[in-house]
Amino acid sequence: MNDNEVEISTEYIALGQFLKLAGCIDTGGAAKFFLQEKKVVINGEPDDRRGRKLYPGDLVEVEGFHVFTVVKR
Repeated sequence: MNDNEVEISTEYIALGQFLKLAGCIDTGGAAKFFLQEKKVVINGEPDDRRGRKLYPGDLVEVEGFHVFTVVKR
């Protein structure tokens, strides 16, 4: 696994949980505010829904951080 891969063991992960797992936020509760302030692009399309389901293979670009890839453990 490289630094820009985020491993999940489930079928999908919500964007809010993903941001915490990726180290972009400290708590899941911060996701709403984070998404209001930072641009997040998923597979080339902007999205600000913290409940957005992410699946293995999705590319998530987080403003001020990295482009992450969701991978299945």
